[in-house]
Amino acid sequence: MILFCDTSALVKLYVDEVHAAAVREVAAKAGMIGVSKLAWVELHAALARRTREVPKSQPAVETIKQQFREDWQRFAVVETTQNVVAGAGDLADAFALRAYDAVQLASAHRLKQAADEALLFACFDRRLNRAAELLGMTTLIVD
Repeated sequence: MILFCDTSALVKLYVDEVHAAAVREVAAKAGMIGVSKLAWVELHAALARRTREVPKSQPAVETIKQQFREDWQRFAVVETTQNVVAGAGDLADAFALRAYDAVQLASAHRLKQAADEALLFACFDRRLNRAAELLGMTTLIVD
């Protein structure tokens, strides 16, 4: 099974927050973790925000960034090609999604189409999950 993590789920692999344990448990069972290439900048932006809001977290954030750089080599990274961007535009129109959410969804959809195994879409945005379900993806459900 492929676990596709949008950035809201990807952050939970590195930061202890609500639902982090559930995401880590599923990730440990996945044969592969898929991400959009845009997750690189989104994760760094999230960590930069954390450092601005909690300056004393800087050493921990640097450790997280190092681990993320190492893990990135093992992720199935979906490139942000013109086809992905065009698909994202269609999805933004169809589901009234924000730009990067549409790219995340288009990336997951592209990976699902290319893979010969089940894909689980991990995201913590209700609208984006609903759109993924309408595209035939299984979504990570946490209580």
